[in-house]
Amino acid sequence: MDFVAIDFETGTQHKNSAISVGLVKYEGSERTDSFYSLIKPPVLYIDPFNTSIHHLTIENVIDAPTFDQIFPQIQSFVGKLPFVAHNAGFDMNVLKATLLHYGMQVPAYKYFDSVHLSRKIFPELESHKLTCLGDYFNIEYDAHNALADADTCAKVILHCARRLISENKIKGPTKDLSALTVQNFLKSASVKFKELTPI
Repeated sequence: MDFVAIDFETGTQHKNSAISVGLVKYEGSERTDSFYSLIKPPVLYIDPFNTSIHHLTIENVIDAPTFDQIFPQIQSFVGKLPFVAHNAGFDMNVLKATLLHYGMQVPAYKYFDSVHLSRKIFPELESHKLTCLGDYFNIEYDAHNALADADTCAKVILHCARRLISENKIKGPTKDLSALTVQNFLKSASVKFKELTPI
């Protein structure tokens, strides 16, 4: 499966307050590349509550690039691949709000949600929070670090695909994880892509 997992950390409750972003690229179901950057937010303020979660402070981001400066790198990194995120609505809203803040065009990225998929494919689990899924799948990672969260999200998706394969629920001829397409995986899980739009 070919996709890019993404995660944002924010400075406040405002969606355009991104202060870090992590992206991990998977091709043929193997991790092939990653991108991480701190981000200087439009308003140089980080809520202490947010800091208590991700441990980022003003000192970490004061000299960081603004989002409009790094977005061309993100676009090049992603190319035409779809995004996946844990609670994807949050991350896609952060992406959209931050782009709109800088007057930039919002690309029509396709995306899907690892929370939704993990609930459908592992309904027996009591919690589908990323930290709980990480514990269940024995994934050791630095929770609320954007790059680590993105990679853990990607690994959750691979575990979801493996379960569908093991239960013979993959529709079509491809049963091998490395050759499985995201489209076929989502179809087998009765899930559709969503699309980021400026409206």
